[in-house]
Amino acid sequence: MKRMLTPPLLLALLAGCQAAPPSEAQAQTPDAVTTAAVAETAQPAATATAAAATAAAATAAAANFQGWLSRFRREARAEGIAEATLARALDGLRYRPRVIELDRSQPEFVRPIWQYLDSAVSSTRVSNGQARLAEHRDTAREMERRYGVPAEVIVAIWGIESNYGGNFGDFSTLEALATLAFDGRRSDFARTELLAALRILEAGDISPERMIGSWAGAMGHTQFIPSSFVAYAVDGDGDGRRDIWGSIPDVMASTAHYLDRAGWQAGEPWGVEVRLPEGFDYARTELSHRLSSAEWAEQGVRTLSGEPLPEFGAASVIVPAGAEGPAFLVGRNFRAILRYNNATSYALAVGALSDEIAGREGVVQAWPREQQPLSRGQVREMQRLLNERGFEVGAPDGIMGPNTRRGLRAFQGTIGVTPDGFATLTLLQRLRR
Repeated sequence: MKRMLTPPLLLALLAGCQAAPPSEAQAQTPDAVTTAAVAETAQPAATATAAAATAAAATAAAANFQGWLSRFRREARAEGIAEATLARALDGLRYRPRVIELDRSQPEFVRPIWQYLDSAVSSTRVSNGQARLAEHRDTAREMERRYGVPAEVIVAIWGIESNYGGNFGDFSTLEALATLAFDGRRSDFARTELLAALRILEAGDISPERMIGSWAGAMGHTQFIPSSFVAYAVDGDGDGRRDIWGSIPDVMASTAHYLDRAGWQAGEPWGVEVRLPEGFDYARTELSHRLSSAEWAEQGVRTLSGEPLPEFGAASVIVPAGAEGPAFLVGRNFRAILRYNNATSYALAVGALSDEIAGREGVVQAWPREQQPLSRGQVREMQRLLNERGFEVGAPDGIMGPNTRRGLRAFQGTIGVTPDGFATLTLLQRLRR
């Protein structure tokens, strides 16, 4: 269930350009004009050479891909996929270099959570979600009754995964997964998903032409990967097929069923925004640290409104932007959303968007927008420096996980800063010194 990236279009308009007269130095150096001319000639030649090399590599990869596809076809046949299905799915399948480009392109800078939420929970997405809920209210309420997942949560996942069907990708799932399986970096995963996609076709749920989605193999309105489709997709409209591309009842039923199987607890909220007491121990702000609502209340955790905390049997306090940002008490349903997409920012976006679609208040406390996010390279540097100072965080990988936050909290404690484990450029500069 991964996000699709749409590369920006760059348009260059060149008009009315007139050559400038040679400078005095150029006038005194006859070879200057010749050198410039040679450079201008060499530049397109080098570009042409690089383009030719890229084209040759793509041609070779495409040829090797066909050989791999033949071997995969034999393996799939041995695993029980019918020859007719293999012919429909694999005949004419193409190698897609763009899939590899997208798979290998990791953004150096990761958006801070407040920027992600600005987009994921925008006013337009809220109003569109309310309109979609009104349009499909009977279906959404039926799935809520059947699986216990609130209608607004189902619609929120739909909105974040594909902007309510406006963008669920235009890649052939079969071509994307075959390309990833052939490439090798994630071949085992992609091969497993490709086999699952073949089983979906064999079951008659969808045709190969309509099986489209993201470059990573996520499909349809709510971006199921094929193995998730096989396990959790539901025929919501009773036509005998599970169609998450064209049937909204199927989309809503499948999404609700997924969350139900992930442990959704009917009647519990996903979480609530809270205020933390002075001197709160931020080492407890990890999802792995769980207490009952009563125990958190004993430690001074309060709702913003002053009302009692929701009745959670096992809840965690999270502070996605450290002590200067909002705090949340989250329960089992937050963890169920994480099963859909294992990112705190994603689960928080689903919760906040569902609240606003239902007419409840969104996130109230301010985010520390003045903080500059760290690049992956800067996070790796921070991890390396923490290790060198004795705050062991493991091998530097550029990802802010619990070990890195633990080491950063320990360092913050030695310099008199609130030990919240939130990485900032200021802290990196202190480590450098």
